[in-house]
Amino acid sequence: MTAVLSPGRRFVTSDGAALHVVTSGPADSAVTLVLVHGWTQDHRTWDFVLPHLDPGLRVLRYDLRGHGGSAPARPGGATIARLADDLAELIADGVPAGPLVLAGHSMGGMTLMVLAERHPALVGERLAGAAFVATSSGDMDQLTLGFPGLVGRSVTRFEPRVAKLLAGLESDTLRLRPGLVRSGARRLVFGVRPGREQVDSVVEQLLRTHPASAGLFLDAIASHRGIGGLGALCDVPSVVLAGERDRLCPLPHAKVIADELPHAEFVRFPGAGHMLPQERPYEVARRISALVRTAASR
Repeated sequence: MTAVLSPGRRFVTSDGAALHVVTSGPADSAVTLVLVHGWTQDHRTWDFVLPHLDPGLRVLRYDLRGHGGSAPARPGGATIARLADDLAELIADGVPAGPLVLAGHSMGGMTLMVLAERHPALVGERLAGAAFVATSSGDMDQLTLGFPGLVGRSVTRFEPRVAKLLAGLESDTLRLRPGLVRSGARRLVFGVRPGREQVDSVVEQLLRTHPASAGLFLDAIASHRGIGGLGALCDVPSVVLAGERDRLCPLPHAKVIADELPHAEFVRFPGAGHMLPQERPYEVARRISALVRTAASR
């Protein structure tokens, strides 16, 4: 499968950022599923999951600001809080009524947590299910990429420098050799024996990301604290999905989320890394579909 940017519509946020939005499925679906991707990816993150979902389900995907076909993040707009506000505005415009199931991968999952904190009425009145896929509620500034000791501490110190370097770039895309990026992605964000087309999909999305936006969002991820938002989701049917070989949002981070959501299903995937929508698309779709069925039955 080649990660081709899907045709869609433009949605302009309250601060003027144009977002690329893709909708599929019937407008009269009983439940709407909104899929939120992660850092340096776009709506195509879910391309491998979509075929395993009910074709009668309405699905809304979009590119976060600074990613894919959306405009770069505006000054002061590269924050998780702004992403949460973008999501709330997009829902109000595109899905003004009916129950919602939200699924977020990585930074997308962080966006859901902050949405719950900043828009409690939306969550209380509309949210019927939430899936947290390979994500974290905090302490991302202590990231070691799984390396122990001095090497791990060096990674922690090096990350702010990477963020600053990216934030200072003036190009529209990351000018990196695809082969080099492919090799790094295979080792860093995937688990055991990833498929070539899955790796290529991640690389193609990364190379389309706006570099300065990526750097600013890397800083936002480092300072992310989502525990407060999780407290507002305790009564929402939820699932927490984690790869046991995830270097970016390690298994203990998923365990923290699951502990804050005592009624959530906690699913661990042996051999899988960070890119669960590519590595385990059928299993991810199955858990999301269960949330949709519960929402529809209500």
